[in-house]
Parts: sequence; C-alpha cells; structure tokens
Amino acid sequence: MASNYDRSGDSVGVNDVSRISAGSSIKGEITSPNDIRIDGNFEGKIISQAKVVVGEKAVIKGDIVCSSCDFWGKIDGNFFVKDTLSLKDTCVVTGDLHIRRLQVDLDATFNGNCKMIGESEFNQLTTGERPSMYDIPEPEEEDDTYKVVSSNPSPFSVPAGNDIPEA
Repeated sequence: MASNYDRSGDSVGVNDVSRISAGSSIKGEITSPNDIRIDGNFEGKIISQAKVVVGEKAVIKGDIVCSSCDFWGKIDGNFFVKDTLSLKDTCVVTGDLHIRRLQVDLDATFNGNCKMIGESEFNQLTTGERPSMYDIPEPEEEDDTYKVVSSNPSPFSVPAGNDIPEA
C-alpha cells in the first residue's frame, strides 16, 4: 500500500490537501507546497505551490498566490496565478488579477484590473521584486512656460466668425 507522503508519483494523497472547512474562520498566512481547499472564511495571504480551490460559501479578504486556482467564492484581494485562474459562475471577485491564463464562466462577477503575465513576471512578483513592467517613468523636469502641442487646427474645427450652413 502506498503512503500518503510518497511524492514520487503524480497522485496526491487525501492528507496532502490543506483544508479550511465551512464554518471555520482563520486570520494569518497559509503557505503550502500542496493543494489548498477553502470553504470557510479566511483573512490574510494564501500561498500554494500547487492548486487552490475556493468553494461557493468561502469568503476571503487577502491575496492568493498559487500555481492554479478554481474559484467559486467571494474575495476582496488580488490573485497571482502562475498558470490558470478559473472564475466560476458563483464567484464575486474585487481585486486585481496577475495571471497567465484566465477562464471565466458566464455569471462570474469581476471588478478590478487584469494583467496577463509570464512565468518570469510571476516569479518576480511573488519574490518581492518589482518587474520592469510596473515601473513608472519619472516625469521630466518642466519649466513654467506654456508649451504648444500643435499649431495646426483640428480638421474638425470651424474657423471663428464663419456661419455653419444649414443642411
């Protein structure tokens, strides 16, 4: 009989999945090399090197960092997903997505920004580095003189004093 802790095969044992059951409330940070299943309330940061599954009644306040995610619950926070985020029909997401691939069911609700990222950008974001794509260029020093952008009038402007003929 194979042990649940034998990681040589591709199968995951029942004891290798961390679980927060319905009715449970937890605050803090979860870090796991294995899958995580959340059906209760969680406030903080969830980090998994594998898959995160969030059930319909789950409520999360915080960020999720994982390899892939199936999401049915509610979240007020950001996603950092190395591969695929699947927003299911009952989900309500308020936050930003930093993902490689996105699957959205028809009745899913999402309010936020979505940035498609590659694996290197994911690694930079999750290790605390700021990828160059998020750098904001410093403004150039400006003097107080008025700058003319263009002296050409718009092709849609009407010269002053001319009456527009009626059709």
